[in-house]
Amino acid sequence: MTSGPMLQPDLLELSDEEAVSRILKGETALFETIMRRYNQRLYRVTRAILRNDSEAEDVIQDAYVRAYEHLDQFAGRAAFPTWLTRIAIHEALARRRRGRRVEEIEAVQKKENSISILASSTPDPEAQTAQSEARQFLEAAIEALPEDYRTVVVMRDVEEMNVAETAASLEVSEGVVKTRLHRAHAMLRKELYARAQGRLADLYPFLGERCDRIVNAVLERIRTTQ
Repeated sequence: MTSGPMLQPDLLELSDEEAVSRILKGETALFETIMRRYNQRLYRVTRAILRNDSEAEDVIQDAYVRAYEHLDQFAGRAAFPTWLTRIAIHEALARRRRGRRVEEIEAVQKKENSISILASSTPDPEAQTAQSEARQFLEAAIEALPEDYRTVVVMRDVEEMNVAETAASLEVSEGVVKTRLHRAHAMLRKELYARAQGRLADLYPFLGERCDRIVNAVLERIRTTQ
């Protein structure tokens, strides 16, 4: 999913493999195409692990820089988005193990992000309030799940990744993914899940200014290493 400034139409049609090949040949600016394509996915997945907006953004930057530095190691044995998502997951797990959570930043970020997360284009205040409350309740219910189940729910239901890609990214079997998703659904209140299922793809947005911030920060870090 692209966001922020519009990319050239021909770049939007460029496959991941073509982009990687051209980046390795010196067209480093094309890495922006990769980032804008996968910013939201990586944010959702890393945040599911860390439950902290600020740390998720830091991890996304680290993952992109690591991916950029090791693009020549991408051998095509897995799909590129799977390879990239796996890097982000490893970075998130490493960050969590180091215990570098900052609760004060999390509290500030939640207040700031609530505006964009709950924003609606409908002019009806009552409908907007109802939609916002439903989204809040659903996000809270997902947030309360144990990490293994929460991550699978975000990857399968929110990000809409298929079973095979989810399994490959998490480095578990497809059977494990299916079992975890089934149990996660059982943990969520049935009526809440059934009512909000059609809106899952709208959760944890990472578009516009926040997407631009990640892209600009990563590009600056890459420039300083060249």
